[in-house]
Amino acid sequence: MAKPIELGLVLEGEDARRFDKYMENPDYTERGLKLIRSAAERANRTKIE
Repeated sequence: MAKPIELGLVLEGEDARRFDKYMENPDYTERGLKLIRSAAERANRTKIE
């Protein structure tokens, strides 16, 4: 039987602090916002059964 793949990322120290700060107040570029809006609109138009 195949061995399961372990997924995970452990952040420590300054990396963990920066990630927590970003998650509390994320910032997006205008291009990023357009991409998110486009994906949301496409998802809303697509019927999932």
